[in-house]
Amino acid sequence: VQLQASGGGLVQAGGSLRLSCAASGRTFARSAMRWFRQAPGKQRDLVAGITSGGSINYSDSVKGRFTISRDGAKNTVYLQMNSLKPEDTAVYYCNLQFLVTGLTYWGQGTQVTVSS
Repeated sequence: VQLQASGGGLVQAGGSLRLSCAASGRTFARSAMRWFRQAPGKQRDLVAGITSGGSINYSDSVKGRFTISRDGAKNTVYLQMNSLKPEDTAVYYCNLQFLVTGLTYWGQGTQVTVSS
């Protein structure tokens, strides 16, 4: 399984970005795809997740601003980020976990920088 993340960049506060993470290698039934982020000197935190069954969760810090979605046919998960704040600056990582086995894969990070 390979995960390819894209869509990061530099944006001003209040702006928007959309991250994509494409998974390849096999089918992804009974799985969850998640976005994490890690700011310099801080731990990697969960941002949002979506299961193959459609269950969604968000961290409190992004609720109402970020939207996660999933295209099953393309095995791709998206993170639409609106009303970005400087504190959203981090490297964003996508993650795929098979819910039955717990097997987990990570994509490479994509940098998101929000200027004030």
